[in-house]
Amino acid sequence: MIQWRKQNDALGTVNRGNPCESGLCTLCLSNCRGKCETWMSSLLGRKMLYPRNFGESTSGSSHVVLEGAGYHALRVQGFAFGSHGLGENLTNDPDDCVFPNVSIESSFGKQVETKSRIPIMTGALGSTFIAAKYWDSFAMGAALCGFPIVVGENVVGVDKQSELANGKITKAPELERRIETFLRYYDGYGAIIVQMNVEDTRNGVARYLMDKYGDKIILELKWGQGAKDIGGEIQVTDLEYARFLKDRGYVVDPNPYDTTVEKAFKARAITSFARHSRLGATNIDSADAVYSGFCKDIEDLRKLGFKRISLKTGAYGMDTLALSIKCASACDLDLLTIDGAGGGTGMSPWNMMEHWGVPSLHLHAKTYEYCKTLEDKGQNVPDISLAGGFAREDHIFKAIALCAPYTKLICMGRAPMIPGYLGSNIEGVFNPDRRADLNGHWEQLPQSVKDIGTYPEEIFAGWEDVKNKVGEDEMKNIPFGAIAMYGYADKLACGLQQFMAGARKFNLASIDRNDLLAGNKETAELTGIPYIMDAGNEKAIEILSM
Repeated sequence: MIQWRKQNDALGTVNRGNPCESGLCTLCLSNCRGKCETWMSSLLGRKMLYPRNFGESTSGSSHVVLEGAGYHALRVQGFAFGSHGLGENLTNDPDDCVFPNVSIESSFGKQVETKSRIPIMTGALGSTFIAAKYWDSFAMGAALCGFPIVVGENVVGVDKQSELANGKITKAPELERRIETFLRYYDGYGAIIVQMNVEDTRNGVARYLMDKYGDKIILELKWGQGAKDIGGEIQVTDLEYARFLKDRGYVVDPNPYDTTVEKAFKARAITSFARHSRLGATNIDSADAVYSGFCKDIEDLRKLGFKRISLKTGAYGMDTLALSIKCASACDLDLLTIDGAGGGTGMSPWNMMEHWGVPSLHLHAKTYEYCKTLEDKGQNVPDISLAGGFAREDHIFKAIALCAPYTKLICMGRAPMIPGYLGSNIEGVFNPDRRADLNGHWEQLPQSVKDIGTYPEEIFAGWEDVKNKVGEDEMKNIPFGAIAMYGYADKLACGLQQFMAGARKFNLASIDRNDLLAGNKETAELTGIPYIMDAGNEKAIEILSM
């Protein structure tokens, strides 16, 4: 089993807990005092691309993991000559071929183009309480950076202030808060995507969204995710709230109306309840039926007025992967997000995350194969977003290249949440009267932050950029978590530009599978990416024969 490093001396980063391939700790805590690479990047921005202590140190890669199949075993190819994808008014002159001139803007969509300044989007942030607590940071940060954010499933159903009449939603304050927070700073880049599961469909969320927001919303249907093979879960610690959720039609475990359970809860033997969503498509037993039913559902949503519709699928087997691609193709969906096993932003069962589903690289390799099959048949290929353990700029490059030219965005779940936590903790120190409202955990700055600075303008590398964007007077309304998000996105953007410049690719459309090497033969066989010792070898022989 591959063991990932807990610290990187060159960057000065340390993981509090056991790290996974993404570089995040297995358990990412909102009160964390640092300092993994994502945590540090939220404060220092693009400075985290480089080793520390310049002028007093040298550095060398200390641990290249090439065994086993995974994104870690893919290497980024570099080239010593050429240039591709230069923008208008740029030439192949060395003065033009510099990494700041690399365009990382992306777009997706069939009928309506949705633009993104950086090719990332968030994972679905739904009824988990951590999403609600830090939503202002997440949503404003995404809007300021210009990338899409997803409101996940069940937000309406768990909202005690929402109201239903005849089983259909008539009031949804939490859902409205989430949408309007993003739209406040939306400037034409990014998007607000709202996800629907079985319960959301029953509650009439689609009709409610269309009536209130029209084409400002991208509607996303959900087939699953990489964290689990069942519906979404949250944990509640209040008996009356658990009963409220059961009355709303959710599966609540244990049953809060059971008198034995009630006695156990009062005795503190039971301290919480798990709310579960339902499995979809349990009354369908064939791919043909799923296909025809899905197409009918999309037709109905189009009649409601939705021009932009996406689909999210999980780490299921190859038949379901192919079915999702085929459905997205046939229905002209704007985006298909494909999520590999197995991380979660909520309360996914732990051993299900450990042992269920198709790992990301395996799933994404087949995604390319199936998309290519459709293209070769002359059929429409959907725009793809890949998810499953991504947090760094090298992850973005590798995933885009692996499924090029179909991949338009990389979906990140846990990583972009870290700036929200961190910024809120810091803001709570400077505004102790608002600490509870901010969900800040700290009473004073930890040494890991003091080593960077002692006042906000010094702590956040993105502070001045955000102020320049919104204006000095508006800065008082921007959560520190959104400013931290801006710093993290800037690091990803600059790092991606550098990788692309080294590959001589100056826009995203020019990235292709030839920009990758497989570090071992197992990964080469799995992905179709050439083994590192074979890639370019025929050309090498030709050169030697010149």
